[in-house]
Amino acid sequence: MIGAESLVRTLLASGVDTCFANPGTSEMHFVAALDRARGMRCVLGLFEGVVTGAADGYGRIKGTPAATLLHCGPGLANGLANLHNAERANSPIVNIVGDQATYHAPLRPPLTTDTEGWARPVSRWVRKVAQVQELGVAAAEAVQAARTPPFGIATLILPSDVSWNDGGVEALALAVPVPAKIGGERLREAARSLASGEPTVLLLGHLALSAPALGHAHRIAAKTGAKLMAPTFNGRIARGVGRYPIRMVPYVVDLAVEELAGTKHLILAGAGEPVTFFAYPGKPGIASPRDAAVHELAGAEHDLVHALAALADELNCPPAPQLKHAKLEIASGPMSVEGAAQTLAALLPDHAILIDEAITLRAPFFAATANAPPHDWLQVPGGAIGGGLPLAVGAAIAAPDRRVVVVQADGSAMYTVQALWSYARENLDVTTIILSNRKYAILLKELAAVGAVPGPTALGLFELDRPNLDWVGLAESQGVEAARAETLEVFVDLLRGSLTRKGPFLIELIVE
Repeated sequence: MIGAESLVRTLLASGVDTCFANPGTSEMHFVAALDRARGMRCVLGLFEGVVTGAADGYGRIKGTPAATLLHCGPGLANGLANLHNAERANSPIVNIVGDQATYHAPLRPPLTTDTEGWARPVSRWVRKVAQVQELGVAAAEAVQAARTPPFGIATLILPSDVSWNDGGVEALALAVPVPAKIGGERLREAARSLASGEPTVLLLGHLALSAPALGHAHRIAAKTGAKLMAPTFNGRIARGVGRYPIRMVPYVVDLAVEELAGTKHLILAGAGEPVTFFAYPGKPGIASPRDAAVHELAGAEHDLVHALAALADELNCPPAPQLKHAKLEIASGPMSVEGAAQTLAALLPDHAILIDEAITLRAPFFAATANAPPHDWLQVPGGAIGGGLPLAVGAAIAAPDRRVVVVQADGSAMYTVQALWSYARENLDVTTIILSNRKYAILLKELAAVGAVPGPTALGLFELDRPNLDWVGLAESQGVEAARAETLEVFVDLLRGSLTRKGPFLIELIVE
């Protein structure tokens, strides 16, 4: 058995049966092995940022890793932005990167680089395999590392001769640790803070934003008066009817500081302190007050549902209060972001996956969908734009019985527009809503926030005109049916039709 076949067989034995790939010459034996070791679903991405972002979306929804297949160090480099997002989301990924043959690399052929060095910042585990006999075990260890709480990226670097040499050995799957449970002084300290009567914020991240964990958090809030919040960007939030709502720390520093003003105790459950997205002249880097006492109840590596349940029990909290939800109405009239958000909330299917890369237009959609049917809300927690469309590829493959809806800013969509081709090729049930304001609106806001004074040259860098992006044409050229909506009535018809059909559909909204 050659090394590549032992790799594929070990991945399958370890529960990894999906691979997002953009292969090159160094990976040809892996590709050929797919026909000898059947069972691996392979999804081609036309750009490595699509490959890595799709693996991120798959891992977040499935809870188990997919593999990627990237071509040498430069291929890894093309995918790094969405690996960065995946690392911040604690997504499990087995990231396989081809490399020069062990005896050829010292000659410094063109694609040779420090692949291990590039992989380390986004990986919790990195290994370059030098001997074919070691490959199966290394693959099993990679899967184990990716699945060890709080989950993460395991990068396996595969020289081409290790892939094609005989002597590969399939390895058995390795045990996966379960999340640790917290107790003792951590629990008592958090309980004392909550019982003190002083203003307290319980900041929830990672799996503390799952439906069961949010239920326990609301028990605590109802008993103690604590404010519940999530970070500004999150991997996955359970939202909608039947789920307890959560507010996010505002992106704008002044609003975040105002929201957290007066806090005396900050209790962290799966989240870090509320660090601002950027530094701004004369403004704080952490939005919570300097004199607030910080208590870590549990980290992302812990069993966060258990931690919040144990804290609620320590405080003798009664069951969570009954939820009330307002009736949703479809909007009509001229196009507006608020009307589009209201309409999406009213028409969203049960248990949809809603992916948010709306950037400056996020707030109306987040507010409106609080009362939508139950759904999962995925964001781009690493802040590297271009995550939205690829996340949808992976999410749709991980959950083929659920509709995926992407609320997507036009500028950031162009970073990974190749994902539309993967939608069409795989016939994925994805509705993409492009918010076409034809500008990098976030940069106009940041320009003001840092106090810079723009002139015509600076402003020209933020406008997406001359020519305007034609999203209907772009989508149709990639095999995705598309239409433009300039009124809410047209949007209603297009959205309703897209949500009840098979396959992908893109709707461009002309908004300000």
